Amino acid sequence: MNFDLSTEQKEIIDMAKKFVANEIIPVAQEFDEKGKFPREIFQKAWELGLINTSIPSEYGGAGFSNLDAVIITEALAYGCMGMNSSFMANDLALLPIVIGGSDEQKKKWLTPFTQEFKIAAFCLTEPNNGSDAAGIKTTIKDDGDHWVISGNKMWITNAGEADLYVVYGTVDPALKHKGISVCVVEKGAQGLEIGKKEDKMGHRASDTRGLTFNNVRVPKENMLGKPGDGWKIAMGTLDHSRPLVASSAVGGAQRALDESITYAKQRNQFGVPIAKHQAIQTIISDMAMKVEASRLLVQKAAVMADQGQRNTLVASYAKAFATDSCMQITTDAVQVYGGYGYSKEYPVEKLMRDAKLLQIYEGTSQIQRLVIAREVLS
Repeated sequence: MNFDLSTEQKEIIDMAKKFVANEIIPVAQEFDEKGKFPREIFQKAWELGLINTSIPSEYGGAGFSNLDAVIITEALAYGCMGMNSSFMANDLALLPIVIGGSDEQKKKWLTPFTQEFKIAAFCLTEPNNGSDAAGIKTTIKDDGDHWVISGNKMWITNAGEADLYVVYGTVDPALKHKGISVCVVEKGAQGLEIGKKEDKMGHRASDTRGLTFNNVRVPKENMLGKPGDGWKIAMGTLDHSRPLVASSAVGGAQRALDESITYAKQRNQFGVPIAKHQAIQTIISDMAMKVEASRLLVQKAAVMADQGQRNTLVASYAKAFATDSCMQITTDAVQVYGGYGYSKEYPVEKLMRDAKLLQIYEGTSQIQRLVIAREVLS
């Protein structure tokens, strides 16, 4: 058991931290206030090789491990959890192709993402089906040499910017999860309607919209695996993506902790810095413990995936614990700042707003607990 990162991993972290310090932190507040999509920043991160971490080397990717991916994600989220949502969404969308695609499909859809800057969207959630993914209503009907996709998706990250959509639907609603299938839809497909941009509480720099598929026709070869393979592909995707979301929570929590420590040393009350008061010390101690525990769970989940082990249980541990901890830590950061923490002039109010979404997407904290209960009781 070795908790040390390799020299190469430390170099990657240093590069990511420099990028965050120079490109993200100085503008994060502006992008948040304006709800502006960070396309140029996104592209710079791609040029540095910090995006699309899931693409294997044989298809032009950097060949990053899952552990590499979570440490990169933590570094990027430290700068802005909202921007990182858009960055992460590329991996979330490409993972089903990595997991369920044929060699030909991987060459067709993964390799171009390594050759030029492209954006992808993962389309699973629907207006009336979020946690109940097996109950999705979008249909994928056989029409000779094409599949015809009809239905609505909701809360889709990168929806208005994507070049590629990975879309889940069912070939037969009566089959529940056994009918779930997944197809790739390319930008500009006839019948694809992109909804209005959502005005969100947090993650305002990410692009989130609904999508409508009006009899969108795609070639038969655009389905990943066979009809009915979608559920297995989705669950495999989430085992890899939940540690990424959890690592985003670790990055945001670490930022909140660092901001709180700096402020507590500078802010004086009763003649001394508030860092000298035990009430503040206990808050910061709890924050630090939760950051460290979250990071260890995230990295364990990633290493298990790298070793080929089934990591469903630990991935849910990590996702639930890290995101719940991030929400508490960012809330505590606002408390440490007091009245100043409630002001947009200081970074912690944004951290608190951004933290909330991490408890909701990629499986809510409540769903993670159901997964954990199923695993430990089985």
